[in-house]
Amino acid sequence: MKQWMQTYREHYVTLIRLGVPIMVGQLGVIILGFADTLMVGHHSTVELGAASFVNNLFNLCIIFSTGFSYGLTPVVGALYGKKRFGEAGQALGCSLVANALVALVLMGVMGLLYFHIHRLGQPEELLPLIRPYYLVLWASLLFVLLFNGFKQFTDGITDTRTAMWLLLGGNALNIVGNYVLINGKWGFPELGLLGAGLSTLFSRIVMVLCFACIVWRARRFAPYREGMRKLGWSFPVFRKLNALGWPVGLQMGMETASFSLSTVMVGWLGTLALASHQIMLTVSQFTFMLFYGMGAAVAVRVSNFNGQGDLVNVKRVAYAGFHLIVCMGVVLLSIIFAFRGQLGGWFTDNAEVSLMVSALFFPFLIYQLGDGLQINFANALRGMADVRPMMFIAFIAYFIISLPVGYLCGFVFDWGLVGVWMSFPFGLTSAGLMLWLRFRKMVNG
Repeated sequence: MKQWMQTYREHYVTLIRLGVPIMVGQLGVIILGFADTLMVGHHSTVELGAASFVNNLFNLCIIFSTGFSYGLTPVVGALYGKKRFGEAGQALGCSLVANALVALVLMGVMGLLYFHIHRLGQPEELLPLIRPYYLVLWASLLFVLLFNGFKQFTDGITDTRTAMWLLLGGNALNIVGNYVLINGKWGFPELGLLGAGLSTLFSRIVMVLCFACIVWRARRFAPYREGMRKLGWSFPVFRKLNALGWPVGLQMGMETASFSLSTVMVGWLGTLALASHQIMLTVSQFTFMLFYGMGAAVAVRVSNFNGQGDLVNVKRVAYAGFHLIVCMGVVLLSIIFAFRGQLGGWFTDNAEVSLMVSALFFPFLIYQLGDGLQINFANALRGMADVRPMMFIAFIAYFIISLPVGYLCGFVFDWGLVGVWMSFPFGLTSAGLMLWLRFRKMVNG
C-alpha cells in the first residue's frame, strides 16, 4: 500500500485539483437537466415525453460537437507542457473557426431531419410540441460549439475554473428562465416546453459572450492573445485539429447515437415509456458527467506528459484516473440506490411512470463500471492523440453489439423498456475493455 501511494499520490492530488472544477461545472449541467425535467414533467407528462425525444436527438449533436472540440486538448496540452504559449493561442483561433464550420454542418443535417420528424414513429400527440422546441434547440447549436472551443482551450492550459464558473452561472440563468417561461411568471406568457427551449438558447448565448470577453480581456490570457495576433491563421494547425477532432467526435457521437436510437425504439412503446426513459437518462447523467469531468482531467495530464515524451507518467495518470472514477462510482451509486424508490415521484405525478423508472435501476447499476472504464481510457487515448482506432471500437461496441441487443431484448424477448436498457451494459463494457487494451498496447509497446 505504501509503494502504491508513492507511485500514485502525486497524480491523485493533481487530477483532483484539475478535475474537481470540471466536475463542479458538469454538476451544474446535471442540475440543469434535473431542473428542466422536473419543471417540464410537473407541467405535463406529454411535454416530458416530447422533451425526451428532442433532447436525445440533440444530445447526439452536442456530444459529437464536444468530441470534435476535444481535438484541441492534446494540441494545447502538449504546447502548454512545452511552454509554447503563443502557438497555443494560435490553435484556439483555428479551433473556433473549425467549431463554427462544424456547427453549420450539424445545423444543416438537423434542419433536414426536422422535415422528416413525422416519419420516426413517435406518438402523434407529441408532434405539435416537438416541432417548435426542436427549432429553438437547433438555433442554439452554434453557441454550444463556440463555448466548447473556449472550454477545451482553457482546460488544456490547466485553467479549469473559468469554464466551471461560466457553466454554473449559465445554468443558474437557465433555471430562472425555465421558471419564468415554462410557468408564465413575472408577466411573461406560459409557454411550457417552448419556454424551456427559449431559456436554453438565451443562456447559451450569454455564456459564449462572457467567455469571449474573459479570453480577450483578462491579463492571464495575454500571451495567448499575442500568439493569436502575431502567428495568425495556420492551415496545418486547422488540418491537425480536424484530424484529431473528427475521430473523437465520431467515437462519442456513436456512443450517444446508441442512446438516441434507443430513444426512438422507446418511442415505439408509447408516451409513458418515453417519459420514464427521460427521467432515468437524467439520473444517469449524474454519474456520466462526473466521470467525464475526471476523464477530462486525465486527458489534460496525459497530453502534458505525452508532449514531454514521458510514457511512464502517461500510464500512471491513466490508471490513477480510473482508480478515482471507481471510488466516485461507489459513492454516487450508493446515494442513488438509497433514493431509488423516490426518484420517479420527484419528476412526475404519474404513478405508472414512477413504477417504470424503478424497473430501470438494474440495467443502470450494472453498466456503471463499463461506463467509467470507457470514459477513462478514451480520454487517456485522446490525450495521446491516438484517436483513429476509437472510431472502430465505438462502431463495434455501439452498433454491432449495443443496438441489436436492445432490439432483441426489448422487442423479440418482449422485455419492453427494461429490455431496451439492457443494451447499455453490453455496449459500454465492451467499449471500455477494447479501449483499455488499446491503451495498454500504446504505453507498453
